[in-house]
Amino acid sequence: MNKHIITILALCLLGGSLWAQDQPNKRERKKNLVVKEWNLRAGSRTPYLDNVVTYDEQGRKIEEIEYASYGQKKRVIYEYEGQSTKCKRQIERDDKDRVARIKVFEYNDDGTRKKQYNYYPNGKLESTKDFEYSYK
Repeated sequence: MNKHIITILALCLLGGSLWAQDQPNKRERKKNLVVKEWNLRAGSRTPYLDNVVTYDEQGRKIEEIEYASYGQKKRVIYEYEGQSTKCKRQIERDDKDRVARIKVFEYNDDGTRKKQYNYYPNGKLESTKDFEYSYK
C-alpha cells in the first residue's frame, strides 16, 4: 500500500514538473502583447474601450491607457534602464496628454521597491514614499 502511494506521489510530482516546463513563464507570455479591456453597460449593445496595456519584446509593461466616454482619461508610460525588468520611471499623462506627474523608483538589492519620488510636471519634488517590508 505504501509503495503505491509513494509511486503515485512520485508520478504526480514528475508530471507536474514536466507540465511546468512546457508552460511559458509570465514574462514570456507578455512579449509584444497588447491587452484591450472592453466594457458593456447593462441594456446596451455597444461595448466601449476601457483600458489598453502594451508590453514590449521583453514582456515589460511599457504603456497603459485608461479611457472614458470622451476619450483618453489617463496614460502612463513605463521606462526601464537597459535590460532591467524594474520600472525606473513612470510618466503619467492627463486627458489632454500633458504630463501630470512623474514617479521615479529606487529598489532594494532583493528587487523590492525601496523609495518612490513623485514630481510635478515642472520637475519640482511633490512627495516621497518609503516602502517597508515585514513578515509575520
